[in-house]
Amino acid sequence: MRSTVIAVMLALVSLVAVGPQAGFVVAQDTSAQEALDQRVRDFLAAARWRSRTLNVSAADGQKLHDLIVENGYTRAVEVGTSTGHSTIWIAWALSKTGGKLITVEINERRHQRALANLEEAGLSSFVDARLADAHELVPELEGPFDFAFIDADKDWYVRYFNWLLPEIEVGGCFAAHNVSESGEGSPGENAPPGRMEEGTAEFVQEILATPSLNTEFFMDGGGLSISYKR
Repeated sequence: MRSTVIAVMLALVSLVAVGPQAGFVVAQDTSAQEALDQRVRDFLAAARWRSRTLNVSAADGQKLHDLIVENGYTRAVEVGTSTGHSTIWIAWALSKTGGKLITVEINERRHQRALANLEEAGLSSFVDARLADAHELVPELEGPFDFAFIDADKDWYVRYFNWLLPEIEVGGCFAAHNVSESGEGSPGENAPPGRMEEGTAEFVQEILATPSLNTEFFMDGGGLSISYKR
């Protein structure tokens, strides 16, 4: 009887000891994410004034981030890294879902700038940034992916779409930049007045005619099509 009582007491002592320690670990994880969040916010605030060549607006970037976080996406691909502004919004979201991004850029100068930006924002570990010709690499990518974003040569949007859609799992999302429901494209945040992106009409027709997709459009920034695979 006495040995049983001792065993119970030891078990209770063990639980008391483990409880605060476990709580401390969780607090550390939360603290690390909060520190990263602030680092990313600081980078985005500084970048907004440093450059007028940001490849997505803040509204578009926030939308991409929210799509990933709200749906718990973890396996993402981006075609058209540019200097990494959209990449940072996507990677920031993936830091919260435990995911990773593959992003592709053909221009070495922009690729190197993106790497530096990701390092400054503290997000390098969430990104596999590849210097490559998307025309050659994208057909070779193997999924499954649950999120895709394209912001590259508009006359190749349909081909990127047809290559990637089979690799996106049901419930996943395919987003494209500088498009509108009319198919006329979007001027984008930094475009000269009256300039419209070309080559998106065929892409919009393609996604709207694809029965496995539910598509909506977000026009608060440079124009996003957002298609969910069902």
